[in-house]
Amino acid sequence: MNSANGIGDGIRLGVVLPSGRAQWGPGTDPRDLIDFAVRAERLGFASLWAGDTLLRPVIETFTMLSAAAAATERVRLGTAALLPALRRPVQAAQAIASLDLLSGGRLVVTVGAGFPRRSEAEYAVSEVPWRGRFARLDDTVALWRHLWAADSPTAYHGEVLRFDHIPEQLRPARPGGPPIWLGGASPSALARTGRLYDGWLPYPPDPADYEAGLSRVREAATEAGRPATAVAPALFVTVLITDDAETGQRAIADYALATYGMPVEVVRTIQVLLAGTREQVTAALDRYVAAGARHLVCRIGALDLKSQLDQLELISTLYPKEKPDA
Repeated sequence: MNSANGIGDGIRLGVVLPSGRAQWGPGTDPRDLIDFAVRAERLGFASLWAGDTLLRPVIETFTMLSAAAAATERVRLGTAALLPALRRPVQAAQAIASLDLLSGGRLVVTVGAGFPRRSEAEYAVSEVPWRGRFARLDDTVALWRHLWAADSPTAYHGEVLRFDHIPEQLRPARPGGPPIWLGGASPSALARTGRLYDGWLPYPPDPADYEAGLSRVREAATEAGRPATAVAPALFVTVLITDDAETGQRAIADYALATYGMPVEVVRTIQVLLAGTREQVTAALDRYVAAGARHLVCRIGALDLKSQLDQLELISTLYPKEKPDA
């Protein structure tokens, strides 16, 4: 369908590594996640992503991506999304630079500030105030970029972070560091994405909201003196392909409850969840593609590794392949 009508031209598919314990299924060896990464690269996926949370048992983000980097050669590696507030900012800059170097410059870093009424607990155990989180996020990213450009000990005095002396830090593989994307679709997030970030990775339930958000991101980029195309348009989407729609809806409801502890009806008001036949899923994705999305980061809505692998095969055929570095 997609390749025939041209709507999938230029689309890149990514997949989220099932690094949460709820996605492994009982009796699974977590080291099998490395085989998942290798298979995804062989199937032609353009990117592999790892989530970041302290609310559920998961493999730590940089640890997961480092293991995937060692086992793969070409596929891009990304965070979806990293919460910088959970880490000391200078140490996080070192970890990102290290991963970018060891992966040969394949890293993309999507960052976020957390979700109200859920992420407050993560901030509390990280000993970081919830108030002022957006300013802290932008300041942290500015600090990273400053450190990655410095070739000697330096200082940094931002809106939130202030350091009088920082020893010389490791530089990433690419000058200036890896691309940094922002997750989020609030009006302030859209404006900040256009001004400051290299990509946009939201998950709006309505394609019309995606289209309007991308338009605002591009307007903000132009207003900041950047090209309208400076921000890569991506989409974070949970996907499950089944033989019939009813089976898909039941399975995605189980996934939402296991992952978030919330009914699927609530989760659907926050993020896009696609479940059903191949035709139904591709038709829904095509609406986001028509709205401007070009990199589809697919989280598989399955609760055991075998099902995740089966879905990996199905999802890999949705759009024509492009090389990861295209």
